[in-house]
Amino acid sequence: MGRGSSGPSTGAPAPRGSMRQRLDRAGREAVKFGAVGGAGLLVNLLVFNLVRQVTDLPVVRASVVATVVAIVFNYLGFRYFTYRDRDKSGRTKEMSLFLLFSAVGLVIENGLLYAATYGFGWDSPLQSNIFKFLGIGVATLFRFWSYRTWVFRALPGAAAAAAAVPVAESGRAEGGRGAAGPPSRQRVP
Repeated sequence: MGRGSSGPSTGAPAPRGSMRQRLDRAGREAVKFGAVGGAGLLVNLLVFNLVRQVTDLPVVRASVVATVVAIVFNYLGFRYFTYRDRDKSGRTKEMSLFLLFSAVGLVIENGLLYAATYGFGWDSPLQSNIFKFLGIGVATLFRFWSYRTWVFRALPGAAAAAAAVPVAESGRAEGGRGAAGPPSRQRVP
C-alpha cells in the first residue's frame, strides 16, 4: 500500500526521513554552536584588545586572559542554549571535561599566536589580531568535536525518542492507538 493509505503501519520510519531528521538536528546544533561561538569570538577579541591597550601584559598573556574570559562565557552559552537538552547529570564531570578540552583549545589558539609573535616577530596589533583570529578558528574545530562528543553528550534515549515520535503520530493518524499499543488492524476492501 502507498503512503497515506489506511492499511497497517509497518512501524519503522522511512530511512530517508530519519536521515533528514538527523541532518536537521545537526544543522540546528551547528547554528546554535556558531551563535554562541560567534559571541564568544567577539568577547575574546574585545577582551584581548582591551587588555593589550590598558595593561602592559605581553601579547600571549593578554590572549590567555581573553581566552579564559571567553571560555567562561562559552560554557554558559553552550550549557544553557546550545546543549540545554543534553544530559545534565554529572555536572562535575561535564565541567571537568569542558575545562580540559578548553585548555587544549587554549593551547592551540595561543600556540599559533605565540609562534607568529615570537617565532616570526609578527607582533603589530594587526598581525596579533590576525593570528589570534586564526588560532581561534583552528581551536574551534577541535572544540566543536570534543564538546559534542565528550562534554555535552546526548541522552541515550533522546535519539530513539525523537525517531519514535513520527511513528506514534502516524499510528494515531491511521486509526491505531499510537504509542499506547499496536495499531488496530483494519480491513480494506
